[in-house]
Amino acid sequence: MTALRRDDTKDCFVMFGKMVLPVQYFAGRVGSRFIISLRDDHKILGVRCPDCNKVYVPPREYCERDLAKLDENWVKLGNEGVVTNYTVVRYNDKHLPLKPPYILAQIKLDGADTPLTHILGEIEPDQVQIGMRVKAVFAEKTTNTILDIDHFAPVAD
Repeated sequence: MTALRRDDTKDCFVMFGKMVLPVQYFAGRVGSRFIISLRDDHKILGVRCPDCNKVYVPPREYCERDLAKLDENWVKLGNEGVVTNYTVVRYNDKHLPLKPPYILAQIKLDGADTPLTHILGEIEPDQVQIGMRVKAVFAEKTTNTILDIDHFAPVAD
């Protein structure tokens, strides 16, 4: 059997296109508790590894370092944190949460060891700085999703 080289396409049919795959999934016990806490209490929860002490948000069932089970080690995190990275979304798609341009930031919440990716609002893209403090702004109407945090906003100095 001969391997097909990348530049040899005589026996290949290539079709270019765009796929849009809206999905629905079950958040599970851990994800559900996280979303319910956002919705009902406006509190952001994480989970702490009993072995390495790492705090994960969004929470997960097992530690990525030592595979310890985490679902019984819940921690209330602060609603504020620091921007560790960000990007500006400039394309439009019907499945995106906002019309562009908008900012998606990775935010390391107070008390967490992993960043949470979410919308950063109330600031222009050219004003965002890595290391800036931000706070969660909860949605007025619940969505039963991560968007129960409407966005994060800069903390006034």
